[in-house]
Formats: sequence, structure tokens, C-alpha cells
Amino acid sequence: MQKRYTQTFSNNKIVAYLLSVVLLITAMLFAISIGTVSVPIFDIVRMIGSGLFGFSMEQVDPMYSNIVLNIRLPRVILAGLVGASLAIAGAAFQGLLRNPLADPYTLGVSSGASVGAVLTIFLNLSIPFLGEFTLPFLSIICSFLTMIIVLFFSQKIDRSMKVETIILTGVIFSSFLSAFISLMIALTGEELRQIIGWLLGSVSMRGWDYIQIILPFFIIGSLLVLVNANELNAMSFGEERAQHLGVNVQRRKLLVLTAGSILTGAAVAVSGTIGFVGLVIPHLTRLLWGPDHKHLLPLSILTGSSFLILADLVARTIITPTELPIGVITSLIGAPVFAIILVGSKRKERKR
Repeated sequence: MQKRYTQTFSNNKIVAYLLSVVLLITAMLFAISIGTVSVPIFDIVRMIGSGLFGFSMEQVDPMYSNIVLNIRLPRVILAGLVGASLAIAGAAFQGLLRNPLADPYTLGVSSGASVGAVLTIFLNLSIPFLGEFTLPFLSIICSFLTMIIVLFFSQKIDRSMKVETIILTGVIFSSFLSAFISLMIALTGEELRQIIGWLLGSVSMRGWDYIQIILPFFIIGSLLVLVNANELNAMSFGEERAQHLGVNVQRRKLLVLTAGSILTGAAVAVSGTIGFVGLVIPHLTRLLWGPDHKHLLPLSILTGSSFLILADLVARTIITPTELPIGVITSLIGAPVFAIILVGSKRKERKR
């Protein structure tokens, strides 16, 4: 009986990974193919194959090659990395804080990143040798400073750094920084449209350079979270029980919070504020495939990546030639989906 249960569990997880990978590949191909100029999927596969395996590209139209390699492919990859970053950060925070309503923006890190970006636009800052990358650079710096300040004040208030203290400190700093952003918006002139556009979120016209900015943060942050999967499983039952199981709660908590903040700060720095990805995707993944963080975290990466790629596809094609901010699309999709999930979960609880 036990053997049959273990085999069924293993098969379910294989199905979960296969479906998630197929969804991601399908989302990428459709997002690269569909646009003002449609690119045949066969040509896309041939172009990607030429880059990976050295296949011949002689029969591919140079116009298709330019559209795919210089415009759509980097945009799709960037959207995928941002979605994956927000999803795994959301899954980690929900497990750590034992709250399904927690998301990557809980600690106010996104507000810190937004302050850095809005200040750059407001003051028209440009650091020598960085040029157009001044904005993401200062955004990441401000997000890290916010994280350090939040953790510092949390420790000053409560040496054991209880979850409730961290959340409240994050909310306080997030509110203060949001007020600061509102002040800059009120004082701004011609830059208003640019600031609002950035705050609503976009991965348009970012290019390969922005992928190079987020990629190292995504790798470091994801690895830090993934190696703490077992500890997140233990801490989801409460800090005291996790401590009895031999988990160094304070150290692991700091590692996960730091990793989640790294992922969130880098994602916000390159794309602006994109809501609901880190809230809905981990919650949906947990409902579909279970709460075990060893599988929840990597599956959230794959699903979050697919979701944001498809959301960006909708954002740039739904009212062509006008392009909507991706944050608007994720909120329009995410809010009702999350409401349905909550209603469904409450009904299940009542039946029990």
C-alpha cells in the first residue's frame, strides 16, 4: 500500500513538471511568433536551434531573424525571468510567513526599488559609464537598502525577529516610501507619463542587456530559496516546531528573506511593479500540486514564467498597435482568479 502511494505521488510530480515545461515552451513559441509581423513557429525553432546547436539559418528570412533575435526573444526571456523571480519569491514568503496572502512586496522591497527608479526619472540622473542602466542600478541599490533597514528595525524591535514584527515593519516602510513616491509624482512635470508607465510595469524595449542585469540575481536568489526548501516545509508548521526539528530558525529566516528580497528587487528594477504574479501563482501551484516546497518552488518558477510571458503577449496584442502596461493585465487576470481560488478554498474548508 505504501509503495503504491509513493509511486502515485512520484507520478503526479512527473506529470506536474512535464505539464509546466510544455506550458512554458508553448507560451514562449506563441509569444515569439505572434505580433504585428507573424513569424512561423518552424522558423523560430530553426533560429533557436542554430544558436544552440549550430543549425543552418540560410533559409530563414533576415527580417524574421532580426525580429526574433533582437526584439521578441529577449523580451520573452526577460518576461519569463521576472515572472519566475516574483513567483518563487512569493512561494518562499507565503511558506515562511505562513500566510497565503503574502507576496514579494510584503517587506516593502518593491517600494524601495520604485523609489530608486522614480528618483532617477524625476532628477534625470545618469551615472557615467552606466547611461540608460542608471535606473535599474539605482533601483536595485534602493531595494537592498530598504531590505537592510527593514531587517535592522525588525531586530531592534524584537530580537527574535518574529514573523509579525517583520511584516508590520515592512508595511510601515512600504507606506512611507509609497508616500514619498506620491510626493515626487505630485511635483513632477514632463516626466509624469514616464514615471506612471514605469510604475505600471513593462518589459518592452529592454533588450539582452536587461537580461544580463536580472539573471545573476535570479540565479543567486533562486538557489538560496531552493536549498532552504526543507526548512520552509518545517517553518510552515510554526517556528517553535521547526526549532524542535533542529532548524536554525533565525538564520534560515534571514536567508529566505534576503533571497526573496534579491529576487523582488531585481525584478522590479528591470520591469517596474507587476502585481499578483507572486500572490496568485504560488497559491494556484500549491492547490494543484501540493504544499511541499521541494516541488512547489521549482513548479512556481515554471508557472510564473509562463504566466508573465502570456500576460505580456496579451498586453502588446489585445489593442494593437497600442501596448498596455503588463501590470494592468496581470491585475485584471490575477484579481478575479485569486478571488475564485479563495472562494473555492473556503468552500472546501466548510465541507470538512
